[in-house]
Amino acid sequence: MELIIKRELISDKRFCRLFSVGVFIILTALSAFVRIPLPFTPVPLTLQTFFVLLSGALLGKKLGTVTQAAYMFLGFTGQQVFTGLGSGGLYLLGPTGGYIAGFILASFLAGSLLTEEKQSGPVVFIKLLVADFIILFTGMFWLKVSMSISLSQAWLLGFLPFVAGDILKVALAAVVYNQLRGRIKEALY
Repeated sequence: MELIIKRELISDKRFCRLFSVGVFIILTALSAFVRIPLPFTPVPLTLQTFFVLLSGALLGKKLGTVTQAAYMFLGFTGQQVFTGLGSGGLYLLGPTGGYIAGFILASFLAGSLLTEEKQSGPVVFIKLLVADFIILFTGMFWLKVSMSISLSQAWLLGFLPFVAGDILKVALAAVVYNQLRGRIKEALY
């Protein structure tokens, strides 16, 4: 029985990679619906950063970047995958567009930082936190531009309110990454 469980059901690595990209696109889109609006900022809390970081960490920098770029492209072309059923180029020019662009950068960075085979939990956490802060910084800077506000206002509206929640999401992502890393890498590469 153990041999059956350990046997790969799909041995074509290309199919596994394509399937994994598709799964993470769907997870990123679905996590946009886990949305908590904050009354003092146009940027809601979502679960997206959790899956963005995992896409880069588990799939690697290339596939993670492709995943988030494809997610952004789907939304740009009119698919309602952004938070609040948003889509289109105008949505990306709005106050949350910088965060979505940051998804691509963060996924690439997470994949770049987590290339070593075995890393301790705290190291994974710090590396994922750095990648997460890329999302917050790009979002904050675009919020400043799109709303014509000062950098300190953008900091208060687009960065600071999200730090505590993102630390929790990063911690959870680090745990999930450490649990799945070996099997996912084995299936994809």
